[in-house]
Amino acid sequence: MPILQSTYKPPFQFRNGFIATVYSGLIRKVKLEQSRERIETRDADFLDLDWSYAEEKSDTVIILLHGLEGHAQRPYVTGTAKLFNQNGTDAVCVNFRGCSGEDNRFYHSYHSGATNDLDDVVNHCIEQKKYSKIYIKGISLGGNITLKYLGEDRIIPNQIKAAIAISVPAHLDGSATELHKLKNRAFAIRFRKHLLDKLRVKKIQFPEILKDKDLNDIKTLREFDEFYTSQAHGFVDAKDYYTQSSSLQFLKNIKVPTLMINALNDSFLSAECYPVKEAKHNDNLHLEMPNYGGHVGFIQKGDVYYNEKRAIEFVRQFDTH
Repeated sequence: MPILQSTYKPPFQFRNGFIATVYSGLIRKVKLEQSRERIETRDADFLDLDWSYAEEKSDTVIILLHGLEGHAQRPYVTGTAKLFNQNGTDAVCVNFRGCSGEDNRFYHSYHSGATNDLDDVVNHCIEQKKYSKIYIKGISLGGNITLKYLGEDRIIPNQIKAAIAISVPAHLDGSATELHKLKNRAFAIRFRKHLLDKLRVKKIQFPEILKDKDLNDIKTLREFDEFYTSQAHGFVDAKDYYTQSSSLQFLKNIKVPTLMINALNDSFLSAECYPVKEAKHNDNLHLEMPNYGGHVGFIQKGDVYYNEKRAIEFVRQFDTH
């Protein structure tokens, strides 16, 4: 598929990737009424899903996946949900394990390659027998999960008509390297603090595994992945986790129409996260690389962000009404 030419032109002050990223993550507000549903996962854990609905009964739903240490009330999630609701589509915003305000039941939780939980949510939507069309949109970590899910050796339900992945760290090792650079120090410190706070909560449930000294020794995100993410989820080490979980290697197998938008000034992404070759060799993978946008910061005039507008435009190409 030819690389898409982007039309995104942000207001001047948001051409700076850092400003766009911070504004979108910390300042933007979206009002949306949601109702919570808890479902059981295949391994006897739980997921909290936050639903919002179109004004009239809909046969279409979009599944929304947040990023690292996000949740279903983050504006980059609710902004998309609200726009799709206004355009006749129900939305289910997924809280990954431990991200809904309550710790999950097990020592393991969620990570960048954990696709079975997405599969459980897809099956839950299908089992309701009201949705004939399902879209998926993942942001950052959620985007990596989306792309990996679509490209894995699994049967993708024919109800899934299209997918969108935004600001995707498709090469996890490369993104981890970028996050550890001075330019991203403020973000890395914030992520590490949130992740360690989660582990301190989990320490109450698993005191025999988690010790204060171990937590105090974690100084970087890579060390967190070395100590917890890899070990809790069955990987040899952080390198093995990054290698197995990166979506880049799965892009060639995607058979569902998929839009991937990665801004060229996204400081979280390494060169490998712009899969030009893969997009050119897969008619289902539509790659858009705007000059601006930062990390999930596609601000434009009005309440709707550019990536949200593009998501609506993209799925309408595959609307079979």
